[in-house]
Amino acid sequence: MGLGRWIGRHKYLLIAVGVAGVLFLSLPVIHFEDPTNTILEDGDGELLSTRITSDGQWRFPDCDSVPFKLSQCIRYYEDQYFRMHPGVNPVSLTKALFRNFRAKRIVSGGSTITMQVVRLSRKGKPRTVSQKVIEMVLALRLELGRSKDEIYRLYASHAPFGGNVVGIDAAAWRYYGRPAFKLSWGEAATLAVLPNAPSMIYPGRNQELLLAKRNGLLEKLLEKGLLDATSCELSKLEPLPGKPLPLPQLTQHLLDRAVKDGYRGKRIASSIDKDLQERVIQLVERQHQHLQQNEIHNAAVMVVHIPSGKVLAYVGNTSSDQEGSGSFVDVIGAPRSSGSILKPLLYTLMLDEGELLPHMLVPDIPTHISGYSPLNFDRSYSGAVPAGTALVRSLNVPAVRSLRRYGVERFHSKLQALEFSTINQGPGHYGLTLILGGAEVCLWDLCRVYSGMASSLNHIAAYEYRYDPAAYDAPSYIRDHKEVKPGKTSPADHLKSSGMMSAGSIWQCFETLTALERPTQEGSWERFSSSRTIAWKTGTSFGYRDAWAIGVTPEYLVGVWVGNADGEGRPGLTGVNVAAPVMFETFGLLPATSWFHPPDEELIEIEICSRSGFRSGPDCLETEIQMVPEAGVNLEACPYHRIVHLDQEKQFRVHSDCYEVDQMVNASWFVLPPVMEWYYKKKDPYYSSLPPFRPACDEGNDQAMEMIYPKETRQVFIPRGLDGQLSRVVFEVAHRSSAVSIYWHLDDQYLGETSLIHQLEFLAPEGMHTLILVDSEGNILEKGFEVVEN
Repeated sequence: MGLGRWIGRHKYLLIAVGVAGVLFLSLPVIHFEDPTNTILEDGDGELLSTRITSDGQWRFPDCDSVPFKLSQCIRYYEDQYFRMHPGVNPVSLTKALFRNFRAKRIVSGGSTITMQVVRLSRKGKPRTVSQKVIEMVLALRLELGRSKDEIYRLYASHAPFGGNVVGIDAAAWRYYGRPAFKLSWGEAATLAVLPNAPSMIYPGRNQELLLAKRNGLLEKLLEKGLLDATSCELSKLEPLPGKPLPLPQLTQHLLDRAVKDGYRGKRIASSIDKDLQERVIQLVERQHQHLQQNEIHNAAVMVVHIPSGKVLAYVGNTSSDQEGSGSFVDVIGAPRSSGSILKPLLYTLMLDEGELLPHMLVPDIPTHISGYSPLNFDRSYSGAVPAGTALVRSLNVPAVRSLRRYGVERFHSKLQALEFSTINQGPGHYGLTLILGGAEVCLWDLCRVYSGMASSLNHIAAYEYRYDPAAYDAPSYIRDHKEVKPGKTSPADHLKSSGMMSAGSIWQCFETLTALERPTQEGSWERFSSSRTIAWKTGTSFGYRDAWAIGVTPEYLVGVWVGNADGEGRPGLTGVNVAAPVMFETFGLLPATSWFHPPDEELIEIEICSRSGFRSGPDCLETEIQMVPEAGVNLEACPYHRIVHLDQEKQFRVHSDCYEVDQMVNASWFVLPPVMEWYYKKKDPYYSSLPPFRPACDEGNDQAMEMIYPKETRQVFIPRGLDGQLSRVVFEVAHRSSAVSIYWHLDDQYLGETSLIHQLEFLAPEGMHTLILVDSEGNILEKGFEVVEN
C-alpha cells in the first residue's frame, strides 16, 4: 500500500491526532503565582531577615538550585527515575494500581515529581481518577516546556513541609536554623520525606513515624552507594527537629527599605556582613540599656565600605518592646534636625572657593542679624578663633557668620546639588539657621555625601585628577560582582574635570576633623580617642532632640544617630555624649584602617601669617609655609598686622604732628577690631593691646570703640510685655582700653556711665533715635537706630 493511499484511508485519524497535538501544545505551561517572602541574605547565603507572606505562609522565592544532599534524598524518596521518564512513569502507575487494589483503598498515587508539581500548581484539586488523568497530560506538557532541572527546582520550592512552611529553603531555616546547603544527610533525609504527608508527619509530632520514614530513606541511600555504613548509622542518630524555629530578624529596617525599593517577594543577596551586623546590634542594644534610663529610646547605625560603596551594617533602630518607643521606625531614612553636622560641608566649600584658610581667624563675637542672635553651646565668645578650631569645637557664631559671608542661597544650592532629599524648601525658609539645624537631613543622605567625599579623595590620583560624578550615588546594599576596587578607574568618558568639592579641600577638611579638641561642655571626649586616624564630626539639634556622629577613613564610614523617634528632647542628648561613643566603638569592630594621601596636585604652598592664619602681608613678621587648596592663593592678605609709630621708650604711640619723625620707632603690631579684641584678650594672655597715645598726641582716626549691639542693623525690635508695655533693651559696646569709662547719651539726654563691662539697659520709645557714646579720653561714637515694636 502506497503512502498516499494509507494517508487517504487514515486521514480522519491523522486530523484527529493533529488537532490533539495542537490542543496539547496550546496547553499553558504551569506557573505559580503565590506570594513569596522577601528574603534578605548575606554574601554567604545566610538569612538576615524576612517577613511572612500576605497569606500567612513561610514561602521563600524559588531556589536557583537544589543542594546535592537534598536532591538525592528527594529523588530516591519521591521519584527515582525522574531523569528518565517524560513526566509520567507507567511502571510506577501500574505498581500503584496493584497496591491500591490489594489494599482496597488508595495507598499510593504513583505520581512523578513532575505530576506533583502540576498538582501543587492547581491548588487543592480533588485526588480523583479524572484529576489524575489531567495531571498526567499537564505533566507531559510541562516536560516539553521546562527542563528537568527547572521542574526539580519548582518541586523543591513549592512542596509543603508541614504547617505554613513551603519549599526546602523555608523548611531548612524553620526546622534547623540554617540554609539548605548546610544540612547534613540526616537532616536532608528528614525534610525529603515531609512533602509525602506533611499534615501527618509534622516535626514535633508523630516522631516515631517520621523517624521510621527518615531511616528507611537513609538505608536506601546506603544501598545506592551515596552513604557508607558509618555515615548511615551516624545519620540515624541525629535528633529529629522539634517545633519550628523563629527566623532571623537581623535587618528588619533594611528589609523594609528593600521592599520600598521594589524588591518585594524577591531573594536579595545583600552586602551586609552578618557578623558585623550582629555585633553592631549588640553594641546598640548595650548603649540602649544605658540610654533608656534617661528616656532616650532610639538609635541608628550605618557602616559603609568606601572603596566598594557597599553597606556592611544597617541598624535602623533599637529593638525596644516599650509601647510608643517608635522602634519600628527606620531612623536611617527619617528626616531629623541636622544640628551641626552640615558645618564640614560649608567649611569645605569655602576652602574650595578660596574664602577660607584652615588657620584663618574668624570672628567669634556677639552677633545680631535681623533679629537673629546665634549663641555658642557654652554661651561664651572667644573674640577670634581659627576657622579649623571653630569647626572642631562646633562653634555656632563663626558658622553663622561664615554662612552669611558665603551666602545662604549659594550654600542651599550646593546642598540641592548634593541631593539632600529632605532639604526641599527654598533658602528663605531656612535662612541662617540652615547651618545650625534649621534644615532636616537623614542619616542615609549624610552617609552618602560623606562617603562620596571620601571616595573622591581615594580615587583622585588613579583618575588622573578627574572626578567621577557617581561618587555621590547612594551606597548599595545589594551584593553583585561589579564592585569598584581600590585604584580601579572609572570609564574615562564618565569622568569630569571638577567635582562637587575639590579633593584638596576635602583632604584639608578631613585633616581638620582629625583634631581631638572637642568642647568640654559636651562631655569627656578624650575617652573616645582612638589608635586609628578618623575624621569625625558630631552634631546636636536644638532642644537636645537629635545627636549625630559621622566618622570617615579611606576604608570605612560610620554614621550614628541617637534620640527619640517622637522628637522628645532629653538633657545630655548631645553628639559627643551619646553618638560619638557608639561611632568609635563601631570603628573598633572594623579592621585596621589607613589615612588619605594628600592630593598634591590640588594643593599649593603659600606663606601664612602665623598669628592670623591669613596669607602673609607685608607687615607680618612671623610666617610659615602651609599646604592649602589651590584657591587659597586668592584670599586677602592679613588685615590684622599694621605698622604703628612709637616713641623712643616704646611706651606710647605718636604721630608726626606731635613727635619728631626721625625719633619714632616703627613696629609691626597685631591688632584686632575692638569687639574681637575685647573677647580675644580674655582668652589669650599673650595678646598685647595697642599702647595708648602719648599725652601730647590725640588718637587721630584710630577706632577706640565699637558697637556690639546694635551693630549692623539700624532697626531694633522691642516686644511688649504681658503688661502691654514696651520691654527694655540692653545695648553693649566694646572699648580698646579697659581703664576708661564711657558716658551714654540718647537723643542728647544723659543715660549713665559704665566701666569695665560696657552694657546699659534703657527704654527707648518707637521711632528714630541717636545714641552718642563719649569715653573718658574724649573719643566719640555715634549710632543712629530705629525702635520698631514687634
